[in-house]
Amino acid sequence: MDIAVAGSGGWGTALAKLLHENGHSVTLWSFRQQGAERLAKTRENPLLKGVALPDLHFTGDPACAAGKKVVVMAPPSFAMRATTKLFAPYLDGDAVLVSVSKGIEAGTSKRMSEIIAEETGRTAAVLCGPSHAEEVGKNIPTGCVAACADISLAEMVQDVFMSNRFRVYASTDVAGVELSAALKNVIALCAGISDGLGCGDNTKALLMTRGLTEIARLGRSLGGRHETFAGLAGVGDLIVTCTSMHSRNRRAGILIGQGKDAQTAMREVGAVVEGYYAAKSAHELAARQGVEMPICEEAYRVLYEGASPQEAIRKLMGRDKRHEFEDAGWD
Repeated sequence: MDIAVAGSGGWGTALAKLLHENGHSVTLWSFRQQGAERLAKTRENPLLKGVALPDLHFTGDPACAAGKKVVVMAPPSFAMRATTKLFAPYLDGDAVLVSVSKGIEAGTSKRMSEIIAEETGRTAAVLCGPSHAEEVGKNIPTGCVAACADISLAEMVQDVFMSNRFRVYASTDVAGVELSAALKNVIALCAGISDGLGCGDNTKALLMTRGLTEIARLGRSLGGRHETFAGLAGVGDLIVTCTSMHSRNRRAGILIGQGKDAQTAMREVGAVVEGYYAAKSAHELAARQGVEMPICEEAYRVLYEGASPQEAIRKLMGRDKRHEFEDAGWD
């Protein structure tokens, strides 16, 4: 099958390699032609050090989407709308679109599949789950969820991506999968801040568990199903992002906990920190939906209002007592 991958970051590159190894003819698009030429020459993405790239087609021309049966949208979330606009004129009428980006658009609070639908008039499938690009690139066993309101499209994506090293489950809960994927980045930032402050495993477990409750609470209010938040896209992705040093969100959080401001931390990480942008969207969505998200709210205050992480922890720990499953989002 002819496939284009729009976005040559670590995740797009790892998926292009996976798809090639699954027997597909794959074109990997870079935002800049120089980037495509560098990948073609070196056969290595600096974001996937030590991973040799196979015989892919490399280009900076969005017209590469013409004639492709599947187009995988893999830009950073803040660039999804602009990238989709670039590709829209070249899409075949029967091309299947797959979003693999994890985030929520600033200003509109749109999910990635909603942006694609607005710019193309088409329904997109999504692929999310606990999947560090560094590990997928090295063929380390991984599991994800392919979701689409049209289950036949979700199953088609499942067939395209699945291999003996990459297991894919099908779902129709697009909202739940995408919201889990975006919001867990906020909790991962908080977990990193906790590590940077020198807090322990107890603190991280508290943040992850109560953070998942907040994700489920907001996700349910926006149409997600409770079981999704207990699955790979929910608790699975939360675990891997909060605990691994592959996680850009956790690494940025550690630097913030050590005293650096958010902008400095993101520069030092050297790649897109999706949780920074998702914290603002979570703040806006929670206010719009009337949903209580104390951890995400404190993350917003630290990242955007200059609050100290120490004060955020004091506020969270000093909240009024509650029953554990009061308004938990799991019913």
